[in-house]
Amino acid sequence: MPHGLGSGQHPELASAAVLAILEISTGYRILGLLHIVAVVVAFGPLFVYPALRRAGAASEMAKLHTYVSLPALVLVWVLGMGMIGMSDNAIEVSDTWVLLALLSWVVLMVVSWFLIRPAINDTGEQAAKRLAMGTGITHLLLVFSLWLMVFKPFLERG
Repeated sequence: MPHGLGSGQHPELASAAVLAILEISTGYRILGLLHIVAVVVAFGPLFVYPALRRAGAASEMAKLHTYVSLPALVLVWVLGMGMIGMSDNAIEVSDTWVLLALLSWVVLMVVSWFLIRPAINDTGEQAAKRLAMGTGITHLLLVFSLWLMVFKPFLERG
């Protein structure tokens, strides 16, 4: 049986996981809720960008990206780091899953700023391809980041 919380190999990890679920401060829960809301606000609009582009709403799309998606993406980082700080060392920045999430966030910021943002106002065919590529990369990184947050791979505690 593989090593992990359900394998019986590390009963102290299983009990720590249960306690982590049950004994979380209200402040931490609020920060977690705000972190999730920021993710929805940051990524939600990206799902409608192709339809907005077809509708000729480039100006509105640019405003949405500049004033909503990008700031929300920054908030995702701020709130995530706050959650790490409030975790009583249960989560550390040096954890592999956290480092991968931070790397993913940096790539998301680069793609959002240098690939999606310039392609929004451009009506050319190349811009449409860059926008599609940028939103596709963003969606893949969103799924990867969610996988990291839910499963916390490479987590070794003892």
